[in-house]
Amino acid sequence: MDFTDINTRGVVLLGCGKMGGAMLEGWLDRGLSPGAVTVIDPHPSDWLRGTGVALNAGLPDAPAITLIAVKPQMMGDALPSLRGLSDTLFVTVAAGTPIAAYEAAFGTGARVVRAMPNTPAAIGRGITAIVGNGAATQADLDLAEQFLSAVGEVVRLDSEEQMDAVTGLSGSGPAYVFHMIEAMAAAGEAQGLAPDLALRLARATVAGAGALAMKGEAPGQLRENVTSPGGTTQAGLAVLMEELPDLMIRTVRAAADRSRELRA
Repeated sequence: MDFTDINTRGVVLLGCGKMGGAMLEGWLDRGLSPGAVTVIDPHPSDWLRGTGVALNAGLPDAPAITLIAVKPQMMGDALPSLRGLSDTLFVTVAAGTPIAAYEAAFGTGARVVRAMPNTPAAIGRGITAIVGNGAATQADLDLAEQFLSAVGEVVRLDSEEQMDAVTGLSGSGPAYVFHMIEAMAAAGEAQGLAPDLALRLARATVAGAGALAMKGEAPGQLRENVTSPGGTTQAGLAVLMEELPDLMIRTVRAAADRSRELRA
């Protein structure tokens, strides 16, 4: 990843919690100079203090990118600190805050890219969906994708309206998978396994299946590969497949609907 121009112009990071910190760590690991980064965070962690970035200092005049990673309820107090910036690309990873809110804060000419990452970004295995406003150029989207790819895959949306569906699927999705692990472990216990063993088996099964799914073969084919006619897997799937598809539709819809309510 070539950070030459970015190291010259600088980067501003507003908020350095779990998501902002994960992204900063990814950038630094890939060659971004700590001296090029200015972080605004009222409660910096010991890790952040040790990175060598500028903390709560004066902002560069025209940073290449300004990442907004604060909670939506903090926007009103946090965004005014960025109003003096010019010729910067604003990238926001704040859930539920529409592009219009940033245009209201910075002007309709502000270049804004809205992004929805998920928590596996903390280990570099996230996936982030992005969409730009009318002022954002193709080069801006390329720059945002370059930066966000430091913590995983990046996909581009056709419209901001799709962000609610993304929130319901991949944004909230890790929690669904974690609950699946909990439920699988509990089911193993119900069949006589010790709790620690059941949890270990459930964790490894989900992690391994996920890694296998990322190889590119269709999930349906992978399912068929391990399902022998009349065997144990088929018996289990007969129960699961009767209820899971509709349950997942309702689950993702509920999360997406809540996302729509939050931005209304």
